[in-house]
Amino acid sequence: MKGGAHLSRIYSFPPIIDERARVLIAGTAPSVKSLEHGQFYGHPQNFFWRIMYGLFGEKEPGQIEYPAPDPVYENRIAFIQQHGVALWDIIGSCEREGSLDANIKEEIPNDFPGLLAQYPGIRCIAFNGGKAFDTFRKAFGKHPAFAHIAKLKLPSSSPIPTKHMRNLEDRIGAWRVIVPYTEES
Repeated sequence: MKGGAHLSRIYSFPPIIDERARVLIAGTAPSVKSLEHGQFYGHPQNFFWRIMYGLFGEKEPGQIEYPAPDPVYENRIAFIQQHGVALWDIIGSCEREGSLDANIKEEIPNDFPGLLAQYPGIRCIAFNGGKAFDTFRKAFGKHPAFAHIAKLKLPSSSPIPTKHMRNLEDRIGAWRVIVPYTEES
């Protein structure tokens, strides 16, 4: 706590999932902007939706750019769901000042074993960043519900550049590993 200020407890959104889901993308906890908008990956600078449209969107012949995400949130949700992608956060609630994962304290995990029991078609959990992956391992590392599910630690969709993830292209390239899991088997 900075300057004696009390950290507020934040809560994750309900999962976005249906029976078509084959890949569950797991973030940590909603950012301040996401909470304000009531949307997963609600900050306009976050690369998440551009990554999804880069992976699954159709380019027009001769088009160089990836298709832009639909401006309507419900349409973006429908788009990922038709491609077998579900969303949820590892952390059900936590205390955090600001939006940085490094500031997360007193986290309580969501019920991932229960969600997987309800949606047995999930073949892969793709973690959006190291904190999501580490929090999952801490909470569920040895849980038998996840023994036969691929677990992929992906670079964060945060716009903050890292040594290996400088831009959108880098992230789309790294996230391509989820595509085979979304395809019908």
